[in-house]
Amino acid sequence: MPMAVVREVVPSTELLVNCTPVISKGVSGDIVSLERVSAIDRVCHGQEGATEKFFYMYMCHFSQLHVRLPLDDFTMGILRALNVVPTQLHPNSWAYLQAFRILCQSLYLEPTPCAFLYFYNTRPQRPATWLSLISRPSISRLDAFSQSFKHFKDGYFKVVVKEGGKVHFLNADGSTKFPFSWTSNPSRYKDMVIEELSAGDKEVVGMLLKFVDKLPTKGLVRVYNSVHPIIDIEGHMAQSGKKNLALFQTLRKEMAAKAKVAGKTDVPNLQESVVEVHVHGGTKRKAELPPQPGKGKDVKKGPEAGLIELSEISVRKDISITLLDTIVNSIDNMNAKHIVRTMVEFGSKALVLSRRVGSLYRREVKEGGWEKVEELQGKVDKLEEEKATLEKAKESWEVERKRLATWRVRCLDSEEKLNKRIGELEEDYDDL
Repeated sequence: MPMAVVREVVPSTELLVNCTPVISKGVSGDIVSLERVSAIDRVCHGQEGATEKFFYMYMCHFSQLHVRLPLDDFTMGILRALNVVPTQLHPNSWAYLQAFRILCQSLYLEPTPCAFLYFYNTRPQRPATWLSLISRPSISRLDAFSQSFKHFKDGYFKVVVKEGGKVHFLNADGSTKFPFSWTSNPSRYKDMVIEELSAGDKEVVGMLLKFVDKLPTKGLVRVYNSVHPIIDIEGHMAQSGKKNLALFQTLRKEMAAKAKVAGKTDVPNLQESVVEVHVHGGTKRKAELPPQPGKGKDVKKGPEAGLIELSEISVRKDISITLLDTIVNSIDNMNAKHIVRTMVEFGSKALVLSRRVGSLYRREVKEGGWEKVEELQGKVDKLEEEKATLEKAKESWEVERKRLATWRVRCLDSEEKLNKRIGELEEDYDDL
């Protein structure tokens, strides 16, 4: 199977792929090392002759799908259930997996492999190619990440498990927690029935089946790179349909109350407001993002609804902007790709906020602005009547103008005849 080799050296000390972090936040970077592939390495090659355990990963896993190492139990469970290595599962299917996890976590649900695979069938059956998850039409709730996921084969590398990472990737007996080499017998799934699921799996499936419209897989995957996940999830929900947004907010409140009563602390709820920011040069800093205070019943409260609070910016008449040195230095130290990604993120937030402002305005008009609308409509009707009156007057003036023009022609004709008659009479008078 022809494969392209990785085009850039991936330093094993930095654990970054094209400025994209590979290791999860809070995990030591010495659990794995990243190694370039040689000209003869292929993702379908096995472990023959290797002194250390390793597996291959595509660059798109980290740069586009925001996968991080070590893989969690949910992801490894799916790889075991499907009996495939990470590179054997098509990236579009990885996107489904990532979106499913973030959606479950936002609803205080524990994602499980069986609940996830209930929504999909596997294709193809041939072992020498990538395994794809095909949405079941009647129950599918996530749309496709991409109709054609291109160029994902153009870059890949080795992930070598180090001594400190064995607990994350290997069992106590030394066996791997998921396949490390391509398999010739991927598992087949075809129309799984609900009776095959456990009670916990049924709860997850039943919750997601409440959504009517398709959920945006690409938008949910992008939430992994977001400072405020819940705000962005709600924004993507609003774009996919008002019903989805209203249902998501309702279910989230209900599940939050249940989790609080049950004392669940092990289910991530995406309310964390401290993010780790990678700065070009290898250093890292933490930025705490306090919530914005608000008023009114429509303003959400709590850390998940907060926006980024920047330091005070003063704008003078000459349009120059004064920023704190810390902000200027942090911007100067950012590389171009990170700046562009930040601009895109804030541009997306501005779009979401503008849509929110528009919906609030329309609601205000609907609920409390009808008197003003009726008043304006009355003025419009009055202007229309005046316009009709002026049109009629204009028509009568046009008729009068034509009539006067006709009389003027007649008068000129009579004057000409009269002058001619006077001339004839003067000639007769001279003859006499």
